[in-house]
Amino acid sequence: MPKFAPRISEMEKTALVLRKLFNAMNDPETISFGGGAPAHEGLPVETVQELCNELMTRSGRGVEMLQYGAPMGVKDLREAVANKLLKPKGIDASADNIMIVNGGLETMNLMCQLYISPGDVIIVESPTFVHCVEGFEMFQAKCVAAECDDYGIVIEDVEKKIKEYNPKMVYVIPTFQNPTGKTLPEERRKALAELGSKYDVIILEDDPYQELRYSGDKLKPIKYYDKTGHTVYANSFSKIFSPGSRLGFVYAAPEIIDKLFDVKVATNSHTSNLPQVLCAEFFNRGYFDEHLKKVCEIHKERRDVMMACMEKYMPEGTKWVFPDGGLFTWVELPGDIDTTELLLEAEKFKVAYVAGEGFYTEPGMGKNCMRLSFGNVSAEKIEIGMKRLGDLIKSKM
Repeated sequence: MPKFAPRISEMEKTALVLRKLFNAMNDPETISFGGGAPAHEGLPVETVQELCNELMTRSGRGVEMLQYGAPMGVKDLREAVANKLLKPKGIDASADNIMIVNGGLETMNLMCQLYISPGDVIIVESPTFVHCVEGFEMFQAKCVAAECDDYGIVIEDVEKKIKEYNPKMVYVIPTFQNPTGKTLPEERRKALAELGSKYDVIILEDDPYQELRYSGDKLKPIKYYDKTGHTVYANSFSKIFSPGSRLGFVYAAPEIIDKLFDVKVATNSHTSNLPQVLCAEFFNRGYFDEHLKKVCEIHKERRDVMMACMEKYMPEGTKWVFPDGGLFTWVELPGDIDTTELLLEAEKFKVAYVAGEGFYTEPGMGKNCMRLSFGNVSAEKIEIGMKRLGDLIKSKM
């Protein structure tokens, strides 16, 4: 057989993490805190069914749903993004500068196609989202980690590394970060936008959890503070509508969107019209606000149960993040417990998580850490699963 491309070997570490994650998610007997899926109970199944039946039988949109579409996406969905998602955040966006993409990850792919050549540097958080690292490495970018503290990425270290490495992009998840659940403070958001302008670097803001806030004050996106167009805002409908719809969007300066249009056409022509029309009607008919309220109530309860279980079942000396929203918490275990090795035993206990080291680009980091997701696990199962996990950890001390 011909040899695989060199990029494949560079992906092996993160690919292994993702394979373990999806295997655990698909085992019905395992209580999995590994995946990042929202609650099944929050999916708008009946509403989407009614919309689909009506649109296919009693509206003129049936043909539109099943036909080829525009590379930028369905117009009224782009307008819904501008008016219902961005405007409340203080961003006055034109639908002309919004593109609908195939899930949040496609924006990262398109941006890499647009900007990244082999060997280019992307500054990332430490730890950061493993899927994006895999994508960046597929384009043979060099990911350089910036220091993070209890409040997220440290601006002084970002600036230091910009000067040292001359990166093309800084990739950041500022709100309820994946994997840690941390939220970047307002002053750091403003400073990041200013760094992009000062050093002519793209700030790639990935913000898929922003709407899922259960406590604390709402913060403006980094894009709000962008004065020069250097910040590109990426988001997803996966957590606020349906992950199976594979819809996301990107908002950027006209000159960037213009080039993303060309890359999108060359990649897959356009995003599927069928879920776009359904999502547009979901917003335009006023279902979104009540749906979001329900989703936040479900996830807040699960977050609160998991936080209580941390206190109840984790050994003394364990540290964890109390997230104000999103789907994750980050756990640092005491001592020298290796969570990658522990995961093999956890599988026997029918409980799963994601080991921490896979989220770091620096070797040797995060060996005693883990990411736990409460999104798609009922309160009852959170209690059972956390006790199993806590008992297992205590047995190793």
